[in-house]
Amino acid sequence: MDNRSEAREFLMSRRANLTPEQAGLTVSGQRRVAGLRRSEVAMLADVSIEYYAKIERGNLAGVSDAVLEAVARALQLDDAEREHLFDLARVAGGAAQPVRKRNPKRWVARESLTRALDVITHGPAFVRNGRMDILATNALGRAFYDRVFDGPGQGNLARFCFLDERAKEFYPDWEAASDITVSILRTEAGRDPRDKQLHDLIGELSTRSDAFRTRWGAHNVRRHGSGTKNFQHHVVGELTLSYEGMELTAEPGLSFLIYTAEPGSASQERLDLLASWAATAHQQEDTDPQKTQAAAPKETNL
Repeated sequence: MDNRSEAREFLMSRRANLTPEQAGLTVSGQRRVAGLRRSEVAMLADVSIEYYAKIERGNLAGVSDAVLEAVARALQLDDAEREHLFDLARVAGGAAQPVRKRNPKRWVARESLTRALDVITHGPAFVRNGRMDILATNALGRAFYDRVFDGPGQGNLARFCFLDERAKEFYPDWEAASDITVSILRTEAGRDPRDKQLHDLIGELSTRSDAFRTRWGAHNVRRHGSGTKNFQHHVVGELTLSYEGMELTAEPGLSFLIYTAEPGSASQERLDLLASWAATAHQQEDTDPQKTQAAAPKETNL
């Protein structure tokens, strides 16, 4: 991924999204664009027009943290956007160390991590990487995301979202879900620009999905730490779930996510029903080794 092009397009998109009124500027006369001009960003960041123009051309190498902070304030970047800008500057400065530890062997969940997943019985729990590959789940997570594994998704939430038509049933607000999915991938691309598997995934989705390609061009990024989502599961129906995401300190680049329902709610009753359905399905798999092997999360390179 071209770091200079990425930085240029990201900064231009943020500038275009911020109106003079939002930036506290008084304007008069007609303007050709709704967003800020380069000169206005330079003024707000207290740098010369020439220097900001250099930054926006993608020349981030050597730009100080103080100037990056000033640009972030001028463009009113949120925390995720600010981190993305600093990630791009880190890469441009030659400090692009891989975000996650590289292991020549294929990644398999530690037994202790598997046990930690398995003790969570009242909600789907899973581990994913920045490419949105689901690497390990508890039993309820496997049942919750069964269609992610058994179709075009191949265990990847981004593929499922854009390449599997069933995703539009699973995500009642598919537009918002797809925006979030692309923003997570865009954030990961800024953190680890040397991830070939991520490049391949982005290329695949860009080629096969117009919806992905359009969203990728928006250059939006986001954190995905906590919130509430609605789902429509094909077995139990409508679910409203809260989620919490935690970074695994022992596995840099991996996230541990847990979905829960409000106690006593209809969603909790439906999760309990899904757990019962999953247990029945697991018993059937135990009698058919081929099904068990097909249902297991695939090993993957980090």
